[in-house]
Amino acid sequence: MLLFAMGFLLVILQPSSGQFPRACANTESLLRKECCPPWDGDGSPCGELSSRGFCQNILLSQAPLGPQFPFSGVDDREDWPSVFYNRTCICEGNFMGFNCGECKFGFSGLNCTERRLRTRRNIFQLTISEKDRFLAYLNLAKNTPSQDYVIATGTYIQMNNGSNPMFRNINVYDLFVWMHYYASRDTLLGGSNVWRDIDFAHEAPGFLPWHRVFLLLWEREIQKITGDENFTIPYWDWRDAEDCVVCTDEYMGGRHPTNPNLLSPASFFSSWQVICTRSEEYNSREALCNATSEGPILRNPGNNDKSRTPRLPSSAEVEFCLSLTQYESGPMDKMANYSFRNTLEGFADPRTAISNISQSGLHNALHIYMNGSMSQVQGSANDPIFVLHHTFVDSIFEQWLRRHRPMLEVYPAANAPIGHNRENYMVPFIPLYRNGEFFKPSRELGYDYEYLQEP
Repeated sequence: MLLFAMGFLLVILQPSSGQFPRACANTESLLRKECCPPWDGDGSPCGELSSRGFCQNILLSQAPLGPQFPFSGVDDREDWPSVFYNRTCICEGNFMGFNCGECKFGFSGLNCTERRLRTRRNIFQLTISEKDRFLAYLNLAKNTPSQDYVIATGTYIQMNNGSNPMFRNINVYDLFVWMHYYASRDTLLGGSNVWRDIDFAHEAPGFLPWHRVFLLLWEREIQKITGDENFTIPYWDWRDAEDCVVCTDEYMGGRHPTNPNLLSPASFFSSWQVICTRSEEYNSREALCNATSEGPILRNPGNNDKSRTPRLPSSAEVEFCLSLTQYESGPMDKMANYSFRNTLEGFADPRTAISNISQSGLHNALHIYMNGSMSQVQGSANDPIFVLHHTFVDSIFEQWLRRHRPMLEVYPAANAPIGHNRENYMVPFIPLYRNGEFFKPSRELGYDYEYLQEP
């Protein structure tokens, strides 16, 4: 418990990166459609007086989209973030953040001029104290309110086009759960009508860049609330695993002795409450997830549908996936054949690269195998195994980038599903990031993987 107490004493409330900036979640900003908060360093919007950035009109991509979403003007996430804001901070040089108050990934120092490279490591190669510190940081994030970000609890129309703001506070960990939900939620079409074939973070080219940004922001939040600037997310290398080896009380929580769907009471994760898991309820109420607690984390690893996912992925399947030369192909969705992205995501067979949505391979296999909170897309980030899993998925993406050295033009510029073209801004991040900006080697973004490091 001393470690947790120390963690709370280390809380440093600094600007963060995530969803709706608190400074812009008000009637004035929504009606002006402008999110250009002042930087504390000089008091000017976007740090303009210090040449950190400027308040500018957003330049939206005009490239055509694929046919998967046959609507226009019915979803707040279309042409993100223009429904809410059409002017934001555009930062100069190595500056970043909703008010240009931070350094870009891979830079540090007072003026963001110092290059920095951090290393993500295998969770089983951490020392006991490093592992315990990681678990303490997770618990701290679950119990620390986000200082600078809030979540939307209603659509823009429900907010009366901005004159009735609907936002609420949220803790740092759940902020990221909510963002994952918001990017993958259904479109509310009015009444009981919803459109389910939409996802701004999955089933299309943006899957890998989106989760790369998500992890980088999550990592940075932990660095801020703990004051530990060297923190990196560990990964779980699940290749050829016989079972869920991280599912022990020493790591991510063992199995409950009498209820196989719950976590062991000896793990503090058993007391965590999940949010954003009741998509059908939100749809029927025409409401957004408002981060109300919805019960404990559910997990029953290995007792999943074996006809869909017979086992955890193998090294041979990962190697075959890495051999694929095309990043994306065909319809650029879950029906894509010979697509590295679709095969790694798990909608294509990891032995043939042919689409087969009745099976779940590679990335999807882990989610299905966990047989609980992880197995439902919108709420999957509630289970902290999510970050260990996605960090390893990102490392496979990184291997592919290093092996094939693609030009940026390999990432589709047009005709991808909504939100997934190269120049589209990723939902729901503010500050803004384009998909194509993260289609590059991790070392350019300030991090590496221990098992990929070259001598």
